[in-house]
Amino acid sequence: MTRPAVFLLLLAAIVLSASCSGSLFKVKPVTELPPLPANTRSAEAGGVTVRVAPLLTDEESQELFEANLPLSGVLALRVELDFQSGVPVELKRARFRLRDGQNQEWKLLSAKSAVSRIMKANGVFAYNPNSRKQFEKEFGAYAIDLKTPLSSSDSRRQGFLFFQTPDKLPVRSGQQLTLTVERLPQPATITIN
Repeated sequence: MTRPAVFLLLLAAIVLSASCSGSLFKVKPVTELPPLPANTRSAEAGGVTVRVAPLLTDEESQELFEANLPLSGVLALRVELDFQSGVPVELKRARFRLRDGQNQEWKLLSAKSAVSRIMKANGVFAYNPNSRKQFEKEFGAYAIDLKTPLSSSDSRRQGFLFFQTPDKLPVRSGQQLTLTVERLPQPATITIN
């Protein structure tokens, strides 16, 4: 290779690595989620109240995550768990199932899997690994903590559960969805939208 060609390759590598040093998407920092809106649906599950906020619009999704989650086939479902009384509840045993009007079950995704799905849908294949880690960290901060038990000392938990459409196609608006929460003191079912 000639000297100018080597110089151009080196310059291109430097520019690419410098441009990919931040997060892949600008996720809005998690400070404190605003209170759940008045039209929140809820159900009692034996000492635990489960509340589900209305579905995010495309614009709200874009504002929070700078990514259009519904277009990626990912549904971010905002959930709040409120401990009322009784024995502490192990949330890691809880099972969250989402079904649509055709009785198809949606797959619950970890925040890391949701990030992979978003990147694939947006055609992001070449990136700095540190940028992806940063995006996973910022995006994962919105996920609800299901590892720590609910108790009287830690009585409220809120965040997002991420679900993938059964066919991996974009989320359609106006769908009738039903969230079922199992393995709490009692099962709970909530119809969304």
